Amino acid sequence: MDFITIDFETATSKWDSPCEIGLTIVKEGMIVDTLEWLIKPHYPEFNYYNVLIHGIRPEHVAHSPEFDELWEELHPILENQFLIAHNAGFDMGVLRKTLDTYQIPYPNLQYSCSVVFSRKIWAGLPKYDLKSLCNMHGISFRHHRAGADSRATAELSLRAFEAAEIESLSDFEEKLNITVGKLFEGGHHPSIHKNLKKTKKKE
Repeated sequence: MDFITIDFETATSKWDSPCEIGLTIVKEGMIVDTLEWLIKPHYPEFNYYNVLIHGIRPEHVAHSPEFDELWEELHPILENQFLIAHNAGFDMGVLRKTLDTYQIPYPNLQYSCSVVFSRKIWAGLPKYDLKSLCNMHGISFRHHRAGADSRATAELSLRAFEAAEIESLSDFEEKLNITVGKLFEGGHHPSIHKNLKKTKKKE
């Protein structure tokens, strides 16, 4: 199965402040490339705690493109692809919010969350953060840099798909009971466990 893993680092707690993006491209079950770009955020300030996490400072991105400039390069890579992110609620939220800020139409793509399918495939683990899962599977990486995190997510996803015999997008619904998320011009649908849909509480 072909897919692209995506990871963002942000300069502040605001989701439209990406300062780095990483993409890892997988074709026919093999990692073929990892791409990484520094991004000059729309906001000039960097939050102290964000810098502590990823180590990216204003001077590192001073000569980098803003997201709207970089989008000309990113869009052809992402359009009509299947994306995976570890905690897709955050990474796809950063993508949507940043596109909104720059008034750029959403691309057409599908996506899933490696936290969601990891919970299904490796049920009962104490933690499902990227570092814990990668430690469990012997995957070493430099955490909280976008390229490294995207590559670790790709390696983890490949192991998950092998364990669950996932070979196509249709397997997500048939074998895992997980909906594939969609991003499209004008909106999006999240990737979730079908049995996690809200139900009314009994009185």
